[in-house]
Amino acid sequence: MREAEGALIEAGTSVDALMQIAGRGAAAYVWRMSGQRPVTVLCGPGNNGGDGYVIAQAIRERGGEAVVVAAMPPATDAARNARKLFEGPVLGPEEADCSGEVFVDCLFGSGLTRPLDADAFALLVKLAGRHRHRVAIDLPSGVGSDTGMALNEGLPQYDLTVALGAWKYAHFLMPSAPLCGTQRLVDIGVAPVAGAAGRLRRPDLAAPGPDAHKYTRGLLAVVGGAMPGAAILASMAAQGAGAGYVKLFADTKRGAPADLVVETGPVSEVLTDHRNSAILVGPGLGRDGVARERLAVALADPVPVLVDADALVLLTGRHLAERSAPTVATPHEGELVALERAFDCDGSGSRPQRALALARKSGMIVVAKGADTVIAAPDGRLALVPRASSWLSTAGTGDVLAGAIASRLACGAEAFAAAGEGAWLHGEAARLAPPAFSALQLAERIPAALAACL
Repeated sequence: MREAEGALIEAGTSVDALMQIAGRGAAAYVWRMSGQRPVTVLCGPGNNGGDGYVIAQAIRERGGEAVVVAAMPPATDAARNARKLFEGPVLGPEEADCSGEVFVDCLFGSGLTRPLDADAFALLVKLAGRHRHRVAIDLPSGVGSDTGMALNEGLPQYDLTVALGAWKYAHFLMPSAPLCGTQRLVDIGVAPVAGAAGRLRRPDLAAPGPDAHKYTRGLLAVVGGAMPGAAILASMAAQGAGAGYVKLFADTKRGAPADLVVETGPVSEVLTDHRNSAILVGPGLGRDGVARERLAVALADPVPVLVDADALVLLTGRHLAERSAPTVATPHEGELVALERAFDCDGSGSRPQRALALARKSGMIVVAKGADTVIAAPDGRLALVPRASSWLSTAGTGDVLAGAIASRLACGAEAFAAAGEGAWLHGEAARLAPPAFSALQLAERIPAALAACL
């Protein structure tokens, strides 16, 4: 963000002009939320505080009532200029007994790395508690923008966070993301920066061509194991995510739906089919000698392979040494730790840093899944996945995610793109499902999620 702003300034845009664009863009959201009822803006000393003065002035110009509480005097030229342009009342911390409809937090924005001091924290909590609605500008104060960590315990919960210019890591990472509430972005004209992380967006997919058949749409081989239910769930999700043919290798056909092809022969025969477009191994695989053999056979096939669940615990660098086709790993936190040990990563840093380190060490696309899913590639690409339904916290939903991503691999999508497409379908299916859905109900919503991308 600093690099992007610096490019604008070098091209002739002033900090004051950017502050006016950002503040007035944020004020539009505050105005709609307030319904012309009283607004209190808490301003800090930096440019985030300057944005607050602009917001308050814009509210007054629209005919609303806005008061500023200055936790500290402005300390930057742009913030001082914005303070001079504000025509309303400015209260000091000792006078801040105001209450109203909307509280706007402009105390500290992105870049904070240390906890709020006791006085600033007490003022923030007091004012937040005296207003019906709370809006954070850029980020909630007291949050580490690059790590997503809450630097103080007991930070307020916000109804809305208005990001300025670009998204920050904390908008997606735990535990800060839930504090943000609904999230909106104000465009201030910054251009993309090479190498920056991206926010996962809805993919633009296409229906099969008029001459398509099941093999041209992609054949996905799913390797089952000791617990067949997980592989069946993954296969059902894969059927709905676009692959033309999903074939499950399992010891029995029991429990499989009628439209799922199940092979019970030797795994080496199933996986030497030259028509395979991709392979999924791991859901319900087990961790015994048979499971190890099936994992090795799957990774020996020269097609993209998605490794999930039990297979992640069995995976070592030796399995990948001879691979040239892409490998995608979808670990939850415990599996991520196991992979970090297997590939000699120290496990330090933020979640995005850990995912990138593992991707670089292993050569895999890493989908570090959870409440704050991130997708990392060995070449440094990084995508952050917007928060999805908390009802995903139930058994089997990870199998559905694996099936969706593997299906997109079989369809021919590049591995990093396939990971993003599958993750988006997974989150959209959760949005479409009823509360307290099961993994089966989630898998059944994958086709509807796919329809939203066509």
